[in-house]
Amino acid sequence: MSVFCFFFFLLTFMVKKIMSSKSVLALLRVQRSKNKMDTKIEHLPQELLSNILSRIPAKKLLKCKCVCKSWFDLITHPFFINNYYVFYDNLIYSQNQEEKLLVIHRPFISGVETFISLLSWNFNDLKKHVSSSLVNLPDEYISDHKYWTEIMGPCNGIYFLEGHPNFMMNLSLRQFKALPESHVTDSYGTYSLTEFAGFGFDPKNNDYKVVFLKDVWLRKTDERQKGCWNAELYSLNSNSWRKLDAKDLPLPIEISSSCSQVYTYMNNCCHWWGYVDKYGSGIEDVVLAFNMVDESFRKIKVPKLKYSNSNSNSSVECFKTLVPFHETDTIGVIVYPVRGIEKCYDVWMMKDYWDEESWIKQYSVGPVPMISKFVGIYGNNGFLWIDTNERLVLYESEKENRMEIHDYGKYDSVRAVRYTESLVLVQRGRESSHQSFLCRMVQIIYRSFFFSFFI
Repeated sequence: MSVFCFFFFLLTFMVKKIMSSKSVLALLRVQRSKNKMDTKIEHLPQELLSNILSRIPAKKLLKCKCVCKSWFDLITHPFFINNYYVFYDNLIYSQNQEEKLLVIHRPFISGVETFISLLSWNFNDLKKHVSSSLVNLPDEYISDHKYWTEIMGPCNGIYFLEGHPNFMMNLSLRQFKALPESHVTDSYGTYSLTEFAGFGFDPKNNDYKVVFLKDVWLRKTDERQKGCWNAELYSLNSNSWRKLDAKDLPLPIEISSSCSQVYTYMNNCCHWWGYVDKYGSGIEDVVLAFNMVDESFRKIKVPKLKYSNSNSNSSVECFKTLVPFHETDTIGVIVYPVRGIEKCYDVWMMKDYWDEESWIKQYSVGPVPMISKFVGIYGNNGFLWIDTNERLVLYESEKENRMEIHDYGKYDSVRAVRYTESLVLVQRGRESSHQSFLCRMVQIIYRSFFFSFFI
């Protein structure tokens, strides 16, 4: 009954709106050519229609679903949804040279509150002021006890925020999805103090997944089992967690927490930088990969990555940060010294992703002044870092452009990723079907009532 009243009210409102407007004659002219227009829309080449609709921002594009059934079917098709963000963002970049960063920073001294902001600028004018706007989260996420320390993405334009609570979001559609708390327990009386997360897409099942690796501590002895981990997986389609079999983990392995954590998702796999302690024969660097499709782990061997500017007679303490290279569909490592204000950094790449013997040094960058912490790679040759003055800096290695993007407080935790538009719905099941139902009803009302009303 409430649904009927809602649509009756909606219908009455729309009739009054149209009858009181000056567009009645225009609507009548549309009705006279109704059959002709419908024919054109229905028979418009799919590729052309897809090209046109892909140029519309995501939030406005959702309204286009209510135009007609063919548009609804196209815009809600998984192929269109999963490829929209690539076409749209490449178009915006090529036309406007507009760049956007999604940044989270958490001031540890002043409190636990996390600030999420969207930064934008134009590469045609690097001296132009960078605009900044805070992202207003829904009220249920605003609390002194809710915070986030990592941001992962974009994965088809979707982002995962690790913290309390963990959640996915599509910022362009203003959709947020809090993940349920994990209830996975271990029968051996263990607990975890350290967690590492991975986020990605399973194209086979059209599913977004989050994997958590948790180190194992023995509750009885309060001792950590070195190199041992538990793993659990969240599926957006099922909105639930499940524990992965420990025997499938390539143990023992330690995941490095001293290096900067950069979202490294490539070839349907998320990656972590780690090492294996050979107990007497030294430390061996490795990359741990998890495949979101077949839900399997892979341990990738890494050669000894030496810093090129170091003296051969002395060891230089270096950071090694795992990064993605989207242009070549592979992964790489940024190596740079821990100490010193003016630093060079070496860029290593796994030339063939499926061949762990194909690691090569691509090039060196620098010296660049005042690097404090490496944050990530932006585009094909852009590097993001925090300098010694707590500023977020973007450096383009080819053009040697250095751009100070934003200032942050001292000792703040800062994470930055590229911002992209997306049509992917993070609200599944009843949440999304309700929207589809309303859109279908609007189509029916529009076609069956208004066209017949003005004949």
